[in-house]
Amino acid sequence: MTIRVIIVDDQAIIRSGLRMILESSEEFEVVGEAADGADAIIQAKLQQPDIALMDLCMPNMDGICATRKLVQLPNPPHVLVLSTYSSDNLVLDALDAGAGGFLLKDLRCEELLSAMRVIASGGRVFAPELLRNLVRQATLRTPVYVNGLDARVAALSDSERKVLRLIGMGMSNGQIAKELHLASTSVKTYVSRTLAKLGLNNRTQAAVVAYSIGLAANPDDTAEESPAD
Repeated sequence: MTIRVIIVDDQAIIRSGLRMILESSEEFEVVGEAADGADAIIQAKLQQPDIALMDLCMPNMDGICATRKLVQLPNPPHVLVLSTYSSDNLVLDALDAGAGGFLLKDLRCEELLSAMRVIASGGRVFAPELLRNLVRQATLRTPVYVNGLDARVAALSDSERKVLRLIGMGMSNGQIAKELHLASTSVKTYVSRTLAKLGLNNRTQAAVVAYSIGLAANPDDTAEESPAD
């Protein structure tokens, strides 16, 4: 199955280079390009991509604002940020907005393709140099989606709380299924229900919540999460 992608970057030469890399693999089809966030919203509505490969610093509408709007679409694409900048606050802003991963533009071609596969499968990816202490810093900053958390967490069933804890530990759906002796389809249902009840956009935000309420004690120091099964 072909993975449909839109490339969002204000530099035409960067868009051309990314298109060339993606189209070198038969797995990906670039269905649109955008030079700013506003155009990205238009392209996403027209093309219904699986992934938006997103720059952050752009004119008119930046990548953070665009990501926030993209994940609210009826059929939202996964958002993978590809940026030159790597400050903790910028990474956290992107995750708060709903991005599923954050990579730097100095990565190798195969690393990008591998990350795109993970994102398309519902996983999360981070540049190794960004992930250390990222979740811990997120809990210290208290993201917007953590506000009013007690009532939302109280609405979770025991099974959903167990799933939330394992998400916080960085487990994929397949790993959670083995840990809890559940079918993969059941895990998918629990993950979806947990995200919905907590008002979250993705597993990364769920991990932050798990740390915030003490379900997961130690930040995940791995660079990449396995694709959701």
